[in-house]
Amino acid sequence: MELVRGIYNLTPKHHGCVLTIGNFDGVHQGHAAVIARLVEVAKLHQVPATVMLFDPQPQEFFAGDNAPARLSLLRDKLTRLSQLGVERVLCVRFNQKFADYHPQQFVEQLLVNQLGVRHLVVGDDFCFGKARQGNYAMLQQAGEQHGFTVQDTASCLLAKARISSTLIRQALAQGDLAAAQQMLGYPYRISGRVAHGDKLGRTLNFPTANIPLKRKVVPVRGVYAVTVQLASGERKLGVANVGSRPTVRGNICRLEVHIFDFAGDIYGQQLQVQLVSWLRDEQRFESLDALKAQISADVAKAKACLSAPEYLV
Repeated sequence: MELVRGIYNLTPKHHGCVLTIGNFDGVHQGHAAVIARLVEVAKLHQVPATVMLFDPQPQEFFAGDNAPARLSLLRDKLTRLSQLGVERVLCVRFNQKFADYHPQQFVEQLLVNQLGVRHLVVGDDFCFGKARQGNYAMLQQAGEQHGFTVQDTASCLLAKARISSTLIRQALAQGDLAAAQQMLGYPYRISGRVAHGDKLGRTLNFPTANIPLKRKVVPVRGVYAVTVQLASGERKLGVANVGSRPTVRGNICRLEVHIFDFAGDIYGQQLQVQLVSWLRDEQRFESLDALKAQISADVAKAKACLSAPEYLV
């Protein structure tokens, strides 16, 4: 899959595509249905199935810390899109200049002249351009004028139309990982690179892999039984905390994973942590001894959750 970072990196070779536009946060089952249709039509036109997405996402640009929590980072989103058959992704940096695009400029300069869109799939509530003046009806008119067809995502989603990133966030916030997985089409995971921490876990006899979370708002909080995929591909079992560590007055959200029966050096490695079962909310303890006792209880509970045959390593 080809990744084009920024409109300014588009060249004549990128002219001609079947396109869909959106955030594709989580790349859930509803998105997968849209992508399947996109790939099908792209084959008919013999052009690349292309996705235009935004980083930061528009809501993050306008709302900042008040924007909804991301389900997936760009890296994970690109991996999932590639698995679904997308051949090209145009990642647009959403800034004030792009927000101020006149709708006609967006259509004629970007969609027609640079991308050469043959078929476009967007939501019928899709708005674009300065003050969100552009809409689905305008795209239909532009398609008739410039020779491309326009399809709304509802006609792709059919019975799965009720799946949304918002509903998945709600399920995750409630600890309902099974419902989230059903809507996503895969288990919810968090990936990131292991960094040096304050080594507190070692002093408690529960060393942890510390993964700073780049996103400002995280869709999950609390303690979970997890599986961990190391950079080598090897899978391990563990227990993880997602939060700010109130017992030691932490203020930055991070993922801390205690991997069972493991003592390897994995600093700097990219880990993929799958949340299997929610155990409890994060809480503040009056002493490190109380925290250590609770971690012992969390480990025992996590091991019980992970004793099913599908989790045995």
